[in-house]
Amino acid sequence: MIERRQMRVTLDGYALFDAQSLEIDVGSFSRDSIERTVPGLNGVLSIDMGKRSRRIRQRGTLRAKSRAQMDQRISEISAYMDGGTHALVAADGRQFSNLRMDSFKVNDEHADGAGISVDYEIVYTQLA
Repeated sequence: MIERRQMRVTLDGYALFDAQSLEIDVGSFSRDSIERTVPGLNGVLSIDMGKRSRRIRQRGTLRAKSRAQMDQRISEISAYMDGGTHALVAADGRQFSNLRMDSFKVNDEHADGAGISVDYEIVYTQLA
């Protein structure tokens, strides 16, 4: 018999998010360069400065049984906006390291059958 384990979304190993309605949009890494003109050279000299950061957006819904529990969840997530780097593991097994949480925005709050739900969006920068 094969045992199926449901993967959880974690940030630094902590399951802070509900995985059911979570989306992670991964942007592309960019490159940087310096371009200079050189006397006597037709054209420009381009120096590749290497790979740079990319944006990762996470959208989802947080659920809690009470307003106090929701405030606690929001506070725990907000604590990661500390300027440090963190690691995100998605439910499908994708891993993103060197993430800096740049913003955490709570959007719509609504009551559901089991308590309170809020939609949120987190923007990370993955440092190269």
